[in-house]
Amino acid sequence: MNIYDISKKAGVSIATVSRVINGSSNVSEKTKAKVLAVIEEVGYTPNAFARGLGLNTMQTVGILCADSSDPYMANAISVLEKELRVYGYNIFLCCTGYDLEAKQQSLQFLVNKQVDALIFIGSNFINEDQKDNEYIKNVAKSIPVMIINGLLSSENIYSILADDYTAVYDATKAFIENGRKRIVYLHNNLTYSIRQKIRGYEKAMNEYSLAAHTVLIEYTQKSIKEVKEQLLNVHELIKDADVIMCANDTIAVGVLKYAKEKGLRIPTDVEILGHNNSYITLCTDPELSSIDNQLEELCKSCVSTLMGVFNGDTVPLRLVFPSVLVQRQTTSLPK
Repeated sequence: MNIYDISKKAGVSIATVSRVINGSSNVSEKTKAKVLAVIEEVGYTPNAFARGLGLNTMQTVGILCADSSDPYMANAISVLEKELRVYGYNIFLCCTGYDLEAKQQSLQFLVNKQVDALIFIGSNFINEDQKDNEYIKNVAKSIPVMIINGLLSSENIYSILADDYTAVYDATKAFIENGRKRIVYLHNNLTYSIRQKIRGYEKAMNEYSLAAHTVLIEYTQKSIKEVKEQLLNVHELIKDADVIMCANDTIAVGVLKYAKEKGLRIPTDVEILGHNNSYITLCTDPELSSIDNQLEELCKSCVSTLMGVFNGDTVPLRLVFPSVLVQRQTTSLPK
C-alpha cells in the first residue's frame, strides 16, 4: 500500500493525501478525516511523510552518484549535504558505479534504510531503454525521487536540469561566427545530458552546413593521462580541428595535454572548451574555458523543491536552468 493507493481508496488526489500527511491547513476537516481513516484502516506509515503524522522518521535522504571522485559529482554531494543539513536532514551516500545491477542494489539498500527521499546525481542513471528505469519509477510510488540533470517523466519524480542543449548550441554557433569551421565534439558516453549536448552541437553545425564530428573517448578511472593517450590514438580524427569541445572538464584537460604534446598553440591553433566549470579548469596552464551548468543552483533548487514536496506544496516536476560560457585562456571568442 502506498500514497497512490491511499488517494484512490479515499477518492482524493495524491496532492491532497500529501497535504493531510504533512498537516497542511489547506484541507477541509471532512477530507482530512476521510484520508486519515483510510490510513488507519490500512495501517499505512509512509517514511517520507512520517513527521507530518507525528511518527518516527530517520530525517535522512539517500543520495546516489556514480563516482564521488568525479569533480562534478563531488561538488554536488558537498552542496546537497550542506543544504539538507539546514533543514535538519542527514544523508546516506551510495557510489554506484555505472552498472545497472549495482545501481539497483544501491537503491534497495537506501530504501531499506528507510530514507525519506532519494536524490540521483547525474543523467547516467536515466537509460534510453525505459524498462531499465522502472526500478526508479517503482520506488517513487513510495517516496519522492529527485534527479539532478537527468529527465525521467513519472509521478513523484522531480527533474532539476541544466539547459545543456542550448548552451552547447550557442557556444558552437559563437565559434563558427568567429571564423572557426573545423569543430570536433568529444564525449565519453551517451547519457541523457550528453545526448542533449551533442544535439546542440550538431544543430549549430548543420545550420551552417558544416560537417559535425563527434568522437567517443573511452577511459575508466577519470584519468587525465588516459584521456590524453586515447586522444593520441585517435589523432587522425582530430588533427585538423580548430576547436575541440568537450562533454566534461576532465576530457578538456586531457585535450590540453594532447595539444601541448603536439606543439599546438592555444588558442591560436586550436581552441578548447570544457563543460561543468569544475575547479580543475583553474588548475591548468593556460586556464580552461568551460560551460558552467550552475551545479550549485541546481542542487539548492533540488533541496528546496524536495522540502516543498515534504510540505505538501504544489511544485513543478521539471525545472530547467540556463548554462553560461565562462571564457578563460583556451578560447578567444569576442567578449
